[in-house]
Amino acid sequence: MRSLVAIVVSMLCATAFSALAEPLPAPVAVEIPSGSYVLRAQLYRPKGAGPFPVVVALHGCGGLSGRSEPVLPRYRDWAEELVGDGKAVLLPDSYGSRGLGPQCRVKEHRISGRRERVADIVIAQKWLAKQAWAMPDRVSLVGWASGASALLWAVRPQLPQHVSPDFRSAVAFYPDCRASSGLGWSTRVPTLVLIGGLDDVYSPPACRQMIDGARGRSALTRIVIYPGAYHDFDRVNLPLHQVAGSDAGAPERGHVGSDPEARADAQKLVAEWLAR
Repeated sequence: MRSLVAIVVSMLCATAFSALAEPLPAPVAVEIPSGSYVLRAQLYRPKGAGPFPVVVALHGCGGLSGRSEPVLPRYRDWAEELVGDGKAVLLPDSYGSRGLGPQCRVKEHRISGRRERVADIVIAQKWLAKQAWAMPDRVSLVGWASGASALLWAVRPQLPQHVSPDFRSAVAFYPDCRASSGLGWSTRVPTLVLIGGLDDVYSPPACRQMIDGARGRSALTRIVIYPGAYHDFDRVNLPLHQVAGSDAGAPERGHVGSDPEARADAQKLVAEWLAR
């Protein structure tokens, strides 16, 4: 009897290990025509026909891709985790679609977070509404740094061009809240802000002020400030360091680095927020 139990347990463990070890699908390049340009994006999808909940993921000022990879590890890691949770992930390439490289240190920005990047978000939303594999009422936004700042503009009640059904929820990783906090920001969809308490690239106090000011006249909002974490805290295996002036894909100032505890908590919170 014991040997039979051992065999069954062994088979179950082997099956579970096989499922965990199975590689997730590679991203598929998609092109979304819109007026004078084509919005290029990378799409991760779970296996099967769907329909799936979808996350529109918005890259930071360093861009979406690297020299030899269509999706940088920061976004690939999150996309694979979300796909493993049964969600499709669409990553619009706002810079590459316009023939641009990293914009972190560009003095005169050719792409505005509140104009071009919000337009990309709306274009992606409209395209997803036509896809049979997507659940149009379960489309959420997740953004990092400048992508998170664009997200804050895209969820404002004043945005006239958003489509129905609206986004389900939004998660902003370390956005620049300074402009929004001074403009009486509010949101029409549940929005979660995650930022390190030691973030010296952007301003945690400005994000706190923005969220506190929205309460009572906004959809659900929440902010989590991780006391010992810096900018880019959710990246994997990134030693804490001060950004160098020669890195075109890094912010102009401040420190960046991983914080495993903050990342683990953010993973849990993002899963809970997107499931609501």
